[in-house]
Amino acid sequence: MSADGFRAPTLAFDDPDSQMLYGAAYDMAIGNLVSNTVAFDPTVYNRSGLMDLGLGTFIQAGGGYDQPWTRDASINSWNATSALLPDHARNTLWAVVDRDASGRLRVQQDEQTWDQVVWVVAAWNHYLVTGDREFLRSAYEATRNTLRIRESAVSHTLDPVHGLFTGPAFFNDGVAGYSEAEIGGPESSGSASFDYDGVNSSMHLSTNALYHAAYTRAADMARTLGEPPAVVDGYLARAEAVATAIAANLWNPRTGLYRYAILADGTPDEHQEGSGLAFAILFGLADRERTRSILTNAAETNWGMPDVFPAFARYPEARPGRHNAMIWPLVQGLWARAAAKAGATGVFAAETRDLAQLASASGGFWEIYNASTGAVDGGWQTGRHWDSATAQTWSATAYLDMIHSGLFGMRYDQTGLHFAPMLPAGWGDVTLTGFRYRGATLTVVIRGSGSHVRSVAVDAVAHDRAAIPTTLVGEHSVEIVLSGQAG
Repeated sequence: MSADGFRAPTLAFDDPDSQMLYGAAYDMAIGNLVSNTVAFDPTVYNRSGLMDLGLGTFIQAGGGYDQPWTRDASINSWNATSALLPDHARNTLWAVVDRDASGRLRVQQDEQTWDQVVWVVAAWNHYLVTGDREFLRSAYEATRNTLRIRESAVSHTLDPVHGLFTGPAFFNDGVAGYSEAEIGGPESSGSASFDYDGVNSSMHLSTNALYHAAYTRAADMARTLGEPPAVVDGYLARAEAVATAIAANLWNPRTGLYRYAILADGTPDEHQEGSGLAFAILFGLADRERTRSILTNAAETNWGMPDVFPAFARYPEARPGRHNAMIWPLVQGLWARAAAKAGATGVFAAETRDLAQLASASGGFWEIYNASTGAVDGGWQTGRHWDSATAQTWSATAYLDMIHSGLFGMRYDQTGLHFAPMLPAGWGDVTLTGFRYRGATLTVVIRGSGSHVRSVAVDAVAHDRAAIPTTLVGEHSVEIVLSGQAG
């Protein structure tokens, strides 16, 4: 299998049942990613002037969508493509960046302005994975200018009363993702969420969690590039302000969960938002106690973590809403990543199993599935039944991330690649072969079960830490033995 010379890593479980389910799903996800690596038109996409025209390819959103949008480009890069296809990830990230009239870089200014800051999270991750300082310098310029634009904008900007950013939820660009109270009645203004004043003026968990993360990553970029301490501290102060506002407005001690939203009039929306809860854990907004509470109290469906739940009144079970009580593998991936970070082996195992089974039963990674039946189902919106797009890239990269950052526990920082594996009991020993990290090609073996590391060997030499440095080059092996206990 190849895409511009790409040599895919291989996943092998000793247990044949695990290989049939999880190993086959991994191969399927790799195939999805390769098939969505396509040529681009530089006159359309190279508005930043930073794309590699010699490479000539990027990652499209899926078999049903022939371009990368800001959130797709960002999530796919964060999930998997920066690690597996770093040159294509870089091209894809630059494909959603343009320049203002003065030539300054910024995330593209389209009608879906509220989701721009997810790009910052992906850009910092791309630097950690690749060590590409040239990319980082330009990414910091785009980050700095994009945050300024959002802070000074008329809409989808900071609300001075609540200290939260307004606008739709992170990826819920469809009206089906919002309650009757938020949209002000029936879905009379069309399918786009941003055509509803109530949605534009509300403050949602996922979007604000991403702003907190974006400010934090901006501080990391500034510090790494040698910006004055006052600049770094300014970003950190804004990150802390958003975190404080999230805690004050969105945490509900009665339910033990973060709320979905605060409406413009201050009314809370108590629905749970899968991606928002995952972000709260992943970005450190939830402390250990709140993380435990979220993992205990969050409701799941027959097929895992839904988008927004429970169903809104206008969507009966026979006609589920497109962005309501449905299974988006994108959300499953984020939830599994959060569970892995928190050491919740059971939650991680269940979500990974659900997505592997969905892909196996449907013959691929689709955009959306029915939460009750597991059938491919695009859901209902504006009175009609929508399609679920085929070969959806972020569904496939969600599964790849379950394997890489969940099962193998891969964590990137400026010192190297660290491993905090989580191998559920009964899955059997597992080997990932041909995984590239900067100048190294790795074979990583996980033995035992659980998440407590008993021993580590690199090239058959015992090590006291499950990590490799950024400077490692050539072919190397990493063997990690787990004790069967939680970490």
